[in-house]
Amino acid sequence: QVQSVESGGGLVQPGGSLRLSCAASRTRITSMGWYRQPPGKEREWVTTRTTGGGTNYADPVKGRATISRDNAKNTVYLQMNSLKPEDTAVYYCFERNTQATYWSQGTQITISS
Repeated sequence: QVQSVESGGGLVQPGGSLRLSCAASRTRITSMGWYRQPPGKEREWVTTRTTGGGTNYADPVKGRATISRDNAKNTVYLQMNSLKPEDTAVYYCFERNTQATYWSQGTQITISS
């Protein structure tokens, strides 16, 4: 996948927002979403969106995160608001089809004043 930061940059102040994008590179995609790995912690699931439009969010980001999809561009977006220092992590996009799960290279996001 091609992963990028569309807004917010890599360093965001607490209370700020960011927007990540991830373009699918495979066919027959069934779901896309995001994991993140905070420093010194294990990788954790953030959100998933299925091709049917269903969405799910991890408890730490519920109410602050929105995953959306542009079907024409075959791209998903992660909008996060009210960012907290605890959101600091390397964020990974994934895409899943009937064959396997594929991962992006990851992007470092730091929430700090």
